Amino acid sequence: MLRIEDRAGVRLIAFNRPEVLNAFDTALYEATGHALGDAASDDGVSVVVLTGEGRAFSAGQDLAEMLALADERERPTSTAGSGHGFGVFMDALMDFPKPVIAAVNGVGVGVGLTMLGYCDLVLMSEDARLRAPFTSLGLVPEAGGSVTLPELMGRQPAAHAIFTSAWIDAEQAVASGLAWKVVAADRLVDDAMAVAAEMAAMPLVSLVESKKLLSAGRIDAARAARAREEAVFARLTGAPDNRAALESFLEKRPTT
Repeated sequence: MLRIEDRAGVRLIAFNRPEVLNAFDTALYEATGHALGDAASDDGVSVVVLTGEGRAFSAGQDLAEMLALADERERPTSTAGSGHGFGVFMDALMDFPKPVIAAVNGVGVGVGLTMLGYCDLVLMSEDARLRAPFTSLGLVPEAGGSVTLPELMGRQPAAHAIFTSAWIDAEQAVASGLAWKVVAADRLVDDAMAVAAEMAAMPLVSLVESKKLLSAGRIDAARAARAREEAVFARLTGAPDNRAALESFLEKRPTT
């Protein structure tokens, strides 16, 4: 589910569900959240690098599980969703006190895009692509994306990305502010680890305090956005038209 590797103060966390393009189910959300929590409390870790195994960074939410949970929520006695997998992951990422670098090795869809709003540097493979598919699914942005995407991209580019669900290639991602640089696919992780090693050579207290200053204010805004988004998301997920859109998307989405 995760591949974790340590190199001289840098912890690599790789999403490892390549058979479903690293789509996040509850178990992967929680495993990643706990891995981030472990890295946060480990004084031997100064920087985290996130990447994906196989040909995807992450295809986003595991829609099969999401539909099943929506069905469970319709039953009055259900406790579906009580594990709060998404919340475990997002809280850990938003609260993470050390630098986070994303090495986007392939498609990043849904949360595979919106999580980048909490990464301090984003490197993208030259053939990687990003997409905010929410309107095509009859849904709305999540993970605070309604605030972080306009902050990174500017309001109108973010509006276009959200309202059209258009793909964003690596060069466009850099031009828009979603990513820092484009890297050849065969060098992506090594380059990300090299940049992380440069950071890890600095005093940890300086990294932590600098990140606090860079994040001041924006995380509070993102938390408020998450609360608004999640209320609408829950309402829309079970709507008949939206359910049909989700099922159609799930049928068309490739796996390996």
